[in-house]
Amino acid sequence: MNLMAFERELELAKILGSSAGELALEYQRRGVSAEDKPDDSPVTVADRECEKLIASEVLKSFPGDGLLGEEGANREGASGRRWIIDPIDGTRDYVRGNRLWCNLIALEVQGVVEMGVCTFPALGESYWAVRGEGAWRNLDGQTSRIHCSAIDRASRAVLCVNGLQNTLKKPHSGQILAFFEQFWTVRSLGGALDAMYTCAGHADFWLEFSAKPWDLAVIQVIAKESGLRYFDYTGADTIYGGNAVLCVPALEPVARTFLGLP
Repeated sequence: MNLMAFERELELAKILGSSAGELALEYQRRGVSAEDKPDDSPVTVADRECEKLIASEVLKSFPGDGLLGEEGANREGASGRRWIIDPIDGTRDYVRGNRLWCNLIALEVQGVVEMGVCTFPALGESYWAVRGEGAWRNLDGQTSRIHCSAIDRASRAVLCVNGLQNTLKKPHSGQILAFFEQFWTVRSLGGALDAMYTCAGHADFWLEFSAKPWDLAVIQVIAKESGLRYFDYTGADTIYGGNAVLCVPALEPVARTFLGLP
């Protein structure tokens, strides 16, 4: 499917990423506190209000579409299309007043993520992709196509790992330190930011131990359009596996060995 088929959807997602970002920034400037959800992840009024804003505007433009959002948006559509929304990805960063958080807006069509936009309001940068049309970044007002790096060995690669505090609770924990040792360096700035930096060639391998579909939908389409390999811990190309790996093509054997995959 070509870009023109999703031009209107892409433009809407960019506008809503910006609008929701401004709303979140306003809450952050005023000061916002978090409460804990049942899974111990934090949520704020800004998360909820940003999701309401995005969901409402999506349905105004595409009333037949479905919704799936982190903060409760859940609507079956009649079109075979579903918008997948994370209104503030990185709420822990958000409530601490730093700039590493983003919002994520994706469009899934018949079970395939066709379009995704990742907006970092406090950093002034955004990333997007439409399946088959490449991956793109706007930074300081300049738009350019992005591509993964050409790094071909772990000893020269940057590994990004999300959720380091839970490393010992996750699968393969007994191998993780030896796995880290293969790499040139290890970073953990935040899930989506590390993923986008991997897409843009600033890192080479991204490991996500635990994630939901709204965390992964945008990342999946941008990563694949940037030339990265994307799969979950079973080797499946899905946003519903609960975890994910991104890596440059040359490091796919390293990933598969770590995960025990053929």
